[in-house]
Amino acid sequence: MATGQVVKFTYEDYLLMEEEKRYEIIDGRRYMVAAPTPYQQWISARLEQVLRAFVETHDLGLVLDAPCDVVLSPTDIVQPDIFFIAQEHRDIVTERNIWGAPDLVVKILSPTTAQRDRDVKRKLYAAHGVREFWIVSPEGQTVEVLELGETGYRRTGLYARDEELHSPSFPELAIRLASVFTGP
Repeated sequence: MATGQVVKFTYEDYLLMEEEKRYEIIDGRRYMVAAPTPYQQWISARLEQVLRAFVETHDLGLVLDAPCDVVLSPTDIVQPDIFFIAQEHRDIVTERNIWGAPDLVVKILSPTTAQRDRDVKRKLYAAHGVREFWIVSPEGQTVEVLELGETGYRRTGLYARDEELHSPSFPELAIRLASVFTGP
């Protein structure tokens, strides 16, 4: 290998990595994913519960969560905290993974990865066509809702703990964030 050449990991390399640890690959670079805190797990469980109930009641598609491999490209493999795949896109669900972009991705920020999640993943998800991206801040007790447009994501709402979250993908859904951010 020539000096200064960067090795890019692929999905095939990813499959050979240690199973006891969670990794993501973004633009061929490997990142270890830290275990969530109990509070992050609580937030994730509450959001997923409400979203799944709504999606199943209206037969809109499928709600899944980490750890589940979402292969956006051979060099972009992520494990979103929560994600939604619309009925018309269920063909991206394979026996081993999700091969393509979900319609909605929910990321619950961790202090160690917050900057990467806000910047790198935002660009990654936009580039691969994720229609809606929620960025959940446990520390700030907010949810930023972003919708994909022609030039990338635009914010459709920044919801605080005492507000109801509204989603462009689910106009009839209102999530009371007080119940999400009230810890166990």
